[in-house]
Parts: sequence; structure tokens; C-alpha cells
Amino acid sequence: MKIIRPAYAGTLESSDLQVRITPNPEGDIEISLDSTVQKQFGAEIERVIREVLSHMGVSAATLEVEDKGALDCVIKARVQAAIMRAADSNDIQWSTLS
Repeated sequence: MKIIRPAYAGTLESSDLQVRITPNPEGDIEISLDSTVQKQFGAEIERVIREVLSHMGVSAATLEVEDKGALDCVIKARVQAAIMRAADSNDIQWSTLS
């Protein structure tokens, strides 16, 4: 999917995260992560984000992620929602992420 406009998904409440995504004219993926559990789980959070991006065919985007201790299923849902909004897509891929 091509990211065509800025979008976001999620909140800054406990156990949630907010994902802000914008097009990246440089043509690559840039992720800025701020997490309350960054030391323990930062690498895993970024891995999950990159997995969703790859699975949805996003190759160029800038993401700003503020995590408040979200579980993997929440991370996946928020990233997918942000991508779909930014790509102006209604094609929900229910079975794409496990």
C-alpha cells in the first residue's frame, strides 16, 4: 500500500499506543519509538511494527509511535488502522496478521 497522506490511530491511554504515519519521500521506512517499556521491549515492538508494514506492502513511510505498554495484538491493530487511513483504503485484511 502506498501512504498518500498523514494519519493516526490509537490513544495515549495506558496499555495502548498511538501511531502517526506520514508519507516518506526518501522511499524508506523510518520509525521513531517512544515507549514506557522501551528498555525491555523496544526491539520487539519495532519488529512487530515492521512485520505489519511488510505484510501490508508498505515500503515508504515515517512512523512516530508512542507506546504506553500495549500488547502485540494492539500494536498490530493500531499500525494496520493507521496504514489503511493513510492509504485511503477500505480493504480490511482480516486474516493477514496472526
